[in-house]
Amino acid sequence: MYTTIQIEKKASVAWVWLNRPEVRNAFNDVMIGELTEALVTLGEDPSVKVVVLAGRGPTFCAGADLNWMKRMAQYTYDENRLDAADLARMLEVLYRLPKPTIARISGHAYAGGMGLVSACDIAVASEETQFCLSEVKIGLIPATIGPYVVTAMGARAARRYMLSAEQFNAASALRLGLVHEVVDTQDLDGMVKTFIDHFMKGAAGAHRETKALIELIEQSYLDQGLIDETAVRIARVRVSDEGKEGVGSFLEKRKPDWLTKDKN
Repeated sequence: MYTTIQIEKKASVAWVWLNRPEVRNAFNDVMIGELTEALVTLGEDPSVKVVVLAGRGPTFCAGADLNWMKRMAQYTYDENRLDAADLARMLEVLYRLPKPTIARISGHAYAGGMGLVSACDIAVASEETQFCLSEVKIGLIPATIGPYVVTAMGARAARRYMLSAEQFNAASALRLGLVHEVVDTQDLDGMVKTFIDHFMKGAAGAHRETKALIELIEQSYLDQGLIDETAVRIARVRVSDEGKEGVGSFLEKRKPDWLTKDKN
């Protein structure tokens, strides 16, 4: 049903593959639309607990497609604003997906590709991966990806790499916090599986509520309003069916029902 991406479901894990290896998985308006649709669908699918974003071929994502950029060069301001809004919407959907997301990165993650990495909860890279925020070299700015990149690597590091547009390697990405693990290429899928195994032990509702809580804290001051809201949220979760089952299974020294259901 898609022309630029592929969806593979393995048990409760959905693998979303960028599938334009002939152009190093550079994205265009079609891919942006397909990714948005697929992510919305997977976010609403109760059979999916974890989403992995990966790229077919040796490269994760090289940023924007050249032919798409040629078309954009002829767009009016209003056309460009609508086009950029589509990309911004796709990144927002990925960032706010109500279940854990993992970026599996190899080869290159340039420009918009770094936006995809930053919008995922977990990023795992092969050690040869190169990263670059290259926009200023062609007179543009990393605008729609900016909120996610700055959140992932911090404003100080973002100032350097957004302004210099220099390449940096996976070891630097790890040091900056942009990625969580760097491994040999042959160990990449094994490391992804390690995170999948961790996520599978958690409750789907708790994952959703935790992601929402993190976003709230990121955007709030530590004041009485935030403190009161955290109390409201944990109270709501404690009285939920999932919360009662989780605490009950812990006290009774048995597996919670979401683990037994997953095995079935």
